[in-house]
Amino acid sequence: MQLLDVLKKINSVSEDSKTPIYVVGGFVRDFLLGREQKKDIDFVVVGSGLEFAKKFDESVDKAGSLIEFPDFDTARYILGTEDDQLMFEFAGARTEKYKPNSRKPVVEHTTLEEDLARRDFTVNCMAVPAAVFADGKKLTEAKLKKNLIDPFKGRKDLASKTLRTPLDPDQTFSDDPLRMMRAVRFASQLDFSIDPKTLESIHKNRERLKIVSAERIQEELFKLMSCPKPSIGLTLMWQTHILDFVLPEVAKLEGVEDVYGHQHKDNLAHTFKVVDNVSEFSDKTLLRLAGLFHDIGKPNTKKFIPKVGWTFHQHEHVGKKMVYQISRRLRFSKSDTDYLAKLVRWHMQPISLMDEGISDSAVRRLVVSLGDELNDLLILGRSDITTGNPAKKEKRLKNYDNLEKKIAEVLERDKLRAFQSPLRGDEIMELAKLKPGPTVGKIKEAIEEAILDGIIPNEYEAAKKYFDEIKDKYLKDVQDWEKK
Repeated sequence: MQLLDVLKKINSVSEDSKTPIYVVGGFVRDFLLGREQKKDIDFVVVGSGLEFAKKFDESVDKAGSLIEFPDFDTARYILGTEDDQLMFEFAGARTEKYKPNSRKPVVEHTTLEEDLARRDFTVNCMAVPAAVFADGKKLTEAKLKKNLIDPFKGRKDLASKTLRTPLDPDQTFSDDPLRMMRAVRFASQLDFSIDPKTLESIHKNRERLKIVSAERIQEELFKLMSCPKPSIGLTLMWQTHILDFVLPEVAKLEGVEDVYGHQHKDNLAHTFKVVDNVSEFSDKTLLRLAGLFHDIGKPNTKKFIPKVGWTFHQHEHVGKKMVYQISRRLRFSKSDTDYLAKLVRWHMQPISLMDEGISDSAVRRLVVSLGDELNDLLILGRSDITTGNPAKKEKRLKNYDNLEKKIAEVLERDKLRAFQSPLRGDEIMELAKLKPGPTVGKIKEAIEEAILDGIIPNEYEAAKKYFDEIKDKYLKDVQDWEKK
């Protein structure tokens, strides 16, 4: 079912039930901005959003999936397949108010105008009657503007690229504190500025974020990191100090210390630059987050050593542990956590290889340790080169090109992508007449180490021959219970 057909159906339900319905929010905003239209649309129903959604479901012969949220008189409707999906949200016109220390809003039915007033920013407070779509003709900007309901001058703020709240910002952010994060995210997403009064209110009300659930904060953080230039929003988070509440580990990267004229770089500014660099290479949100977290271990490992300067030894190991702490707090999934921890742990390795000389053995170990995350690590490593010295940067990038070339050569030659000993554990047990136990693991590990060190090629016959050479060394100390 095409979008236009669905919109005509929605209007028919509206006319038959005499229930006014309006398209609101991002769909209207993005249309006026000339942005690509997403296939999800928010509707406001002057009446019950849930009952309207049920009637729409019947009108399309239950062709989609209806997800109900009765506490909010809201429903989500999904049509089509994952690759070609339409998603609609039907909400009754309502107000939402939060008690001072509550995460659950008090919901009351209201008028369209009051519903628009409770929204986050004026550019999202515009509405168009669904009937505008009913004639089957293509929606034009002129047609939309003619029918636009814009009580808070959202079009004017779109033109000036300004984010402003429809009501007093203190009230807007008190009603839903997550809107403070939405402000910085929209600033990044749309390349808008936040008006001074709204920005000041974010700073003043930042502690209200404590009542927002970790899951909602995580979702908004991921949306911010998916923006074309995340540093815009991250910088605003730092300026308003909401970064202190959401990611204090990142906020602590700020600052430059000077000892006897020796300064280290501002690791926060460096980190934001790394995130933007990663964003130029990849749309992968998790990889961008790895860029945000890659140096979080530095404040806890910072040390000044005379005649050496500032050091941050082992910060990648400390940072890995901190990733697990952040993930527990913000409810990241296990797979996301493991990915982030892995990249933070290994992020120094490519540059270390580049600086220390590139041996085949070191490359093999890196390839095996990273597995499927190798390409992402290489993007992170390249993005980590942020020196402001043009000559130095050119040299380091050239050296990094050589490193990537070397890795490609070793991968092609040694077939290490899914590396493990060509001689498997069950075959080692058969040849050595052993039961499962530590000796089998030691022999298998010795074969793998020999391949990584270049002593033998990554081939079955070479591994079997090497087993014959080393087996007596391990079998002389085997325990009786391991013997067949």
